[in-house]
Amino acid sequence: MATFVHLTPGAHAAAIRRSGIKARGERGGVYLFPVVASYALTHQWLRELARRPGPRGIVAVQVRLPDGEPVAVGRYGRSQDEVTAAEAVRRVRESGDGALGWEVFLPRAVARDEVRRVRAVRQVAGWRYFPGAHGVAPCVCAGCVQPGTYGSRRLRERRPHPMDGPAPASRVLLARLDRAEARADTGALRDTLRWYGLRRRGPVERLAPLAAHPDAGVRRELARAVAGWSTPGADPLLAALAGDADGEVRASVAEAVAYRRTEAAGDLLAVLGRDPSPAVREAAVEGLVERETPAAEALLALLADDPDASVRTTVALLTEE
Repeated sequence: MATFVHLTPGAHAAAIRRSGIKARGERGGVYLFPVVASYALTHQWLRELARRPGPRGIVAVQVRLPDGEPVAVGRYGRSQDEVTAAEAVRRVRESGDGALGWEVFLPRAVARDEVRRVRAVRQVAGWRYFPGAHGVAPCVCAGCVQPGTYGSRRLRERRPHPMDGPAPASRVLLARLDRAEARADTGALRDTLRWYGLRRRGPVERLAPLAAHPDAGVRRELARAVAGWSTPGADPLLAALAGDADGEVRASVAEAVAYRRTEAAGDLLAVLGRDPSPAVREAAVEGLVERETPAAEALLALLADDPDASVRTTVALLTEE
C-alpha cells in the first residue's frame, strides 16, 4: 500500500472523517503527495495553499492507496505521467528536492476507509508562489502584482517598476511636462504622458493643448494617457483626437477607448468604425465587440463584410471568441 497526504482546510476535517475526500475541480479528482522521510518535502504545498482565499488553518489527511492504483505524477502546470501509486512514490523518493513543485493526482474520490487519519501540521513548511522563490526578488510588473492584493502597494512603492509604476506624484509629472515642452523634447514628453496613463485622474486642461502637438507620437500617447481617466473633459479631448488627420492617431484612440465605459466613448467607436482608414476600422472592432449593444452589433455586421480583408478577419476572430 502507498501512503499519501492531502492538505485541506481544517474546516473540512469532520466531513472527510465521515465520508472521505470528494473529487473536485474540472478534472474531478484529488491532489495528493507521497509521504517521504522529509517532512518539508511531504508538506511542501502547505504555505502555498495557506495563502489562498478560504478557511484558515490547514490539516493533513493521510491516505493509503493500493500500489497498482492509477495516478498522474509530475510538476504542476506541466504534462504529467500516468503511473501507478507505487511508481509515483518511487519517483518522488528518488528525485528528492527535485520533486519540489510536484503533485500526484488521483482521478477519483477517496473513500472513507482509505483515510487513515487527519492530523494537525506545522503551518510554516513549504514554499510560496513557486519552489525556490525565497530570496528571489519578486517581479513588480503590472501582470505579476495585481492592485488591491495584500502588500501590493507597499511592494510597488519599495521596488517601482520602470514601466509599470506606481506613477510619480502629479507635481513631479507636471514639472517633467514643463521641462519637456521647454526643451521641445518629444521623447521626454511621450514618456511623461505614458506615466500619466497610469493615473486615474489628471489635469485634462493642462494636457489638452497637446492634441495639436506637431508630433503624431505625442498625440497617440495623449490618447492612451487620458482614456482611463474619469476626469471631466476626457471624453471631449478623445473626440478631438478622433478627428486627427493622422490615421495612426485615430487608430490609437479606437484602441484606447475600447474598454472606456462612457456613452461618449460608445459614440466615438461608432464613428471610428466607419472611418475611411481600414486600420482605424479594424482597431475599433474590439471596442464594438465589448459594447454588446444593438447599435454596436449592427455596425459589426457591416464590418463583417468590410472591403478590407484584415477588418473582416478581425471581426470573425473576435466575434467567435
